Amino acid sequence: MKSSLRNLLAVLALGAAVLPLVSVAQDAPPPEKQRGPGGPGGGRGGMMTPEQQVERLDKTLTLTEEQKTKITAIYKEQAAAMQAIPAEERREKMAEMRKATQEKIRATLTPEQMKKFDDMPAMGGGRGGPGGKKKEN
Repeated sequence: MKSSLRNLLAVLALGAAVLPLVSVAQDAPPPEKQRGPGGPGGGRGGMMTPEQQVERLDKTLTLTEEQKTKITAIYKEQAAAMQAIPAEERREKMAEMRKATQEKIRATLTPEQMKKFDDMPAMGGGRGGPGGKKKEN
């Protein structure tokens, strides 16, 4: 009887010692979620930086340094314009801004690069699925 009482007291003492550690671990905020190349940012997948967007294009189109500079500026301009729009209005204006940005980018490309650019899946994928509409030359 004495040994079972001792065992019971030992288990209770051990449980009492561990309980505060468990409750502290539960109170701690969850660690930051790791994101892909988009890094932190609102939305489902985060936003790619202008530099990351240019890098993505460069892998497919093999851009010149001059093209990279121009396209980076185009993406930075788009990002600034998007931030200037109130959050409630962004969704409705996003498609027209994306189209305008794509037209500016197309203007910097060679005919061969334009064809590859038009065949690339749309950035972000969205509900429309990859690809979107192809531009007729």
